[in-house]
Amino acid sequence: MSLRGTSSTRSPQMTIATTDKTGARTPEAADVIEGARDRIDALDDRIIGLVQERMAVSAVIQEARIGSGGRRVNLSREMEVLGHYRDALGKPGTSLAMTLLELCRGRV
Repeated sequence: MSLRGTSSTRSPQMTIATTDKTGARTPEAADVIEGARDRIDALDDRIIGLVQERMAVSAVIQEARIGSGGRRVNLSREMEVLGHYRDALGKPGTSLAMTLLELCRGRV
């Protein structure tokens, strides 16, 4: 049974269950929040897939660099990545970039 309808015949307990889950105070707001959360979940799935793809591409780069006698990590490139994220997203972008770089290092 779905709690997402907008019927005026809904019992008070159904409204409470809907709004408790979302923090909304009306069933209509709860519907908006649930729909937006579904969209966020879909975006998160795409972001996770892109991070996994980035990790795979990074592994290819590391293999080529190490195979040619280079180091696993290129610090000047990492600084470029950090700057790019900082410029696009502000200070929290730097933290996000550091996390991505950490995920992508040393997988070879």
